[in-house]
Amino acid sequence: MRISEFITQKLKSFFNPLSAICNLQSIKYFSLQQQWVLFSIALLILGILYFKFYYHPIPSPSEEYVREIVVEVSGEVRSPGIYIFQNPPTLKEVIEKAGGLKGPAEFDPTSSSEILETGTLLNITQKSSQEIKVKMERMAANKLLVFSIPLDLNRVSLEDLCLIPGIGESLAQEIIAYRERRKGFRTVDELKNVRGIGEKKFQSFKRYFVIQH
Repeated sequence: MRISEFITQKLKSFFNPLSAICNLQSIKYFSLQQQWVLFSIALLILGILYFKFYYHPIPSPSEEYVREIVVEVSGEVRSPGIYIFQNPPTLKEVIEKAGGLKGPAEFDPTSSSEILETGTLLNITQKSSQEIKVKMERMAANKLLVFSIPLDLNRVSLEDLCLIPGIGESLAQEIIAYRERRKGFRTVDELKNVRGIGEKKFQSFKRYFVIQH
């Protein structure tokens, strides 16, 4: 019998539970070379199973998730709405993606190149054929939460706080009262100083907030 046929036969028997004990007893009859071959094959099978079911490589920085930039446009544009960008866009790029202005007008080269951050709301007003006014605000809290964009802890309203899972009206009032007494939050961790917020509750909703300067 050729060595390849012998190995194939033995491998098939290894996957038969009824012959497992027999395999352990009969391995002493193999030559040293045959034992090394079977040992190498067993290691190879274990390696394949490990990489298939247990090995999860950590992605390199280039493979990390890239956070999308969300900007809402309203007012005198052809297609108002919410737009998503892979990289922080300029004011001009956002307006162009919204279909451009409804009427003829020119951008100020300085303001049109301004980079926008995620969660920005642009309100475009065309005052004349040659003049446009751009007002930058923050998107509504419910829209920010839909896109997993944290709320500014120093600007969020009581109604907005109640949108956060785990925060009711009474706790929202405590947060607002603390913010007014302290003249604003310095860090998100300060929420733990608010009455009614313990470590467990803080951990459950801290991701919904950020401090913007």
